[in-house]
Amino acid sequence: MGGQVSRTDFEWVYTDEPHASRRKAIMAKYPQIKELFGPDSNMVYKVGFMITLQLIACYFVQDAPWPVIVLLAYCFGGVINHAMMLAIHEISHNLAFGHSRPLHNRILGIVGNVILVVPFSIMYKRYHLEHHKYQGNEGIDMDLPSKMEGVLFHNTFTKCIWVFLQPFFYGLRPPLLRPKPVTGLDIINIIVQSAFDVVLLYYFGSKSLAYLVIGNVLVLGAHPVAGHFISDHYMFKKGYETYSYYGPLNAVTFNVGYHNEHHDFPNIPGCRLPKVREIAPEFYENLPHHTSWSRVMYDFVTDPDIGPFARVKRRSKPIPIHPTELDVDGDPKAD
Repeated sequence: MGGQVSRTDFEWVYTDEPHASRRKAIMAKYPQIKELFGPDSNMVYKVGFMITLQLIACYFVQDAPWPVIVLLAYCFGGVINHAMMLAIHEISHNLAFGHSRPLHNRILGIVGNVILVVPFSIMYKRYHLEHHKYQGNEGIDMDLPSKMEGVLFHNTFTKCIWVFLQPFFYGLRPPLLRPKPVTGLDIINIIVQSAFDVVLLYYFGSKSLAYLVIGNVLVLGAHPVAGHFISDHYMFKKGYETYSYYGPLNAVTFNVGYHNEHHDFPNIPGCRLPKVREIAPEFYENLPHHTSWSRVMYDFVTDPDIGPFARVKRRSKPIPIHPTELDVDGDPKAD
């Protein structure tokens, strides 16, 4: 069964997350960092390009043999879908049209969502901003694994299973552990997604729909680009709860690897995150970071010091209800 994980509980701390204080220090020293704030003006074109690529692929796999479909889904389609999920991550921060046009951002997220088969864009935004505002807070930050995950996936073999099942844990953990009321935009998201799935099935057939589903399952789990799910916040070095990745796969993941930079400045789009490190290198050079997501996944599975419990956790603090602490959609600001 492989080596047992040495941790039997999360890393409980009683300090605030590090990003707010580092943000304040960087902005005091480098006020020009504010010039990087604002939306990515090319986001609409990027989303449209990815949808077009997947529709072309769906057309060509209609009659393809299953081995070809699975291979194409793993090597190509799933990577595009993963990139779309990270585009939706950017859009959740209003980085397509800016904070002044929140509905435009929500609509683009719903449109981009269509190639992912399952509606999640609207609900994802609500959970993700809480992850920023309440990083590591028990019962609020749904990026944290559940205690059940830590208990069940406790050795090399079971951690390997956990990696393969990441899409299901990542997608089901939030609504099961912290359900939220369904909104009108959620319903629109569901209707648009269902309509797209039905139309795709009718015109292109079951193999095309399966191609998209298989890509999601394979590339959100045991695939190099999915390494960021682990590298972002799993504690590879004691005392550090967020890690950046500096490597080539940032090119197809909207620079999500620049994760310390992203949490420090969630109002800066991925295309400009490398400039944060260029402007303020002394704030990032000495932080532990990753250079290979494949290595991250290998170490997670084989290292007995790392497992689902290798996360920094804090006791919950109440969610603010003052209007100044909510964004234009009524969700907690990511700061």
